[in-house]
Amino acid sequence: MTHLYRSLVLGCSVLALAACGPEEIASPGTGGNINIDIQNPAPAPAPAPTPTPTPTGVQPAAGCPQIADDQGLIDQGTITGATGTYLVCALPNRFNESSTLPYVEGVLYRMAGRVDVGTDGGPTASAADTNVVLTIDPGVIIYSSGEAFLNVNRGNQIQAVGTAERPIIFTSRENVLGENTDTSSGQWGGLVLSGRAPVTDCAASGATPGTVNCERGVEGSATPANYGGATANDSSGRVSYVQLRFSGFALTGGSELQSLTTGGTGSNTQFDHIQSFNSSDDGVEFFGGTVNMKNLIIVGAEDDSIDSDTGVKANLQYVVVVQNNNVHDTIIEADSNSLRDQVPRQNTQIANFLFIQQGAAADGGDAAVYLRGGTDYALVNGIIISPDEACIRVRHSETIRATDAALDDVGPPVFHSVVAQCGSPAFIGTDGPLEAEVQALFTADANNSFTYTPTLTNLIVPGANETAVVAFDPGTLSSFFDTTTFIGAVSGAEDSWYTGWTCNSATISFGEDNTGACTSLPVYD
Repeated sequence: MTHLYRSLVLGCSVLALAACGPEEIASPGTGGNINIDIQNPAPAPAPAPTPTPTPTGVQPAAGCPQIADDQGLIDQGTITGATGTYLVCALPNRFNESSTLPYVEGVLYRMAGRVDVGTDGGPTASAADTNVVLTIDPGVIIYSSGEAFLNVNRGNQIQAVGTAERPIIFTSRENVLGENTDTSSGQWGGLVLSGRAPVTDCAASGATPGTVNCERGVEGSATPANYGGATANDSSGRVSYVQLRFSGFALTGGSELQSLTTGGTGSNTQFDHIQSFNSSDDGVEFFGGTVNMKNLIIVGAEDDSIDSDTGVKANLQYVVVVQNNNVHDTIIEADSNSLRDQVPRQNTQIANFLFIQQGAAADGGDAAVYLRGGTDYALVNGIIISPDEACIRVRHSETIRATDAALDDVGPPVFHSVVAQCGSPAFIGTDGPLEAEVQALFTADANNSFTYTPTLTNLIVPGANETAVVAFDPGTLSSFFDTTTFIGAVSGAEDSWYTGWTCNSATISFGEDNTGACTSLPVYD
């Protein structure tokens, strides 16, 4: 309280002073000195505290989940990207016990390097097998960088089974950070499945191809990751509703892994709904064994999209391949074995496919489809769009040789109900086959055409020129195939097998009802 004293010059009557109020007069009888109390202004209210911003995006989980393997998961702190902040749970270098990686909101799993599922049990089953099964739940995201890759050893399995609503995603650290573009690639290794089915091109000198003594090592692996054996119906598990993004890191000697590599996987291994996006090497590569797969999408592979070798028996149905304009080689590269007549001989059959080759190949592949080394091959109910290159190149006399059961040879490549838009020349023959012979193989079926004009919508849905083609029954090739009445990968606009579990890019969009851009992580409700 402040006191202000004043002397009254003019007289002030008692009545007048009374009007001032009794509390304002300190001493009425002291000759007019007045003590007036003046209140300080009320202090300004303290400013309201700045509210703590509400976190946006994904928030990190409180801790890493428990798994059955005694090594457990390693809490490596957090990582923040465009979609939020995540707790990083690193996988052990080797799973020694069967374990499940559950989906937990706010958790990303990390591979710090090569991660093995179980220990290699060798080419035959035995009591020494570790029999480890790694189960990965829908919605799980696993990221890594550099030389990291996941290898499922012989005698062990993976059960990576996502759903259309929540696929499993293998991707790179840069993808998590939001640093990637639609041209990024080669940022981690890939997914490798090693099995005990027969292969050729044995690593051991003198070993007989297709037998238990014929083994090979995974291409690009700095330390052995072996595959091969004599168990045709072996199972390495199941891979379903899975995206493999930005893979293809060079591990050793300039050799790179693919998004998906199979080595000697057996016929009981299951594959379906797999998308490879921007592999710096192949989209998928199959070394020997058996691969039966439906619903395969490969976008932006910088080498070959589908590479098959060393005696593989493969059946693929409902396949979409779209190369980018920047760098690529062939869509198909098939080579049975290095000596051309080892058995088992490769025999790959693809039904209901769409191949789009955009621009000329960077590596001089010369054609969208390249068959060599005595391979057997069948392409049915398909569309090839390759306006800047030849459509089909066939190399080596053994590749067009007549059927020979003793050599496991089913005869020259076959094409049924395939339409193609080709550069000039449309066909190439080298090291034996002539251009005219390759063209004759293609035109043997009157339902084939290499003067086709595409009428597709959204790059994938057939139009008038596609629906006018009489389809071939792929069920006559193998019981694995569905009987279809259309060419291309989808029957029409109502056919939506490619939606939901895929990601989009500038190369091709699969619609809005999916996980969004390949350059971003999905965020689930």
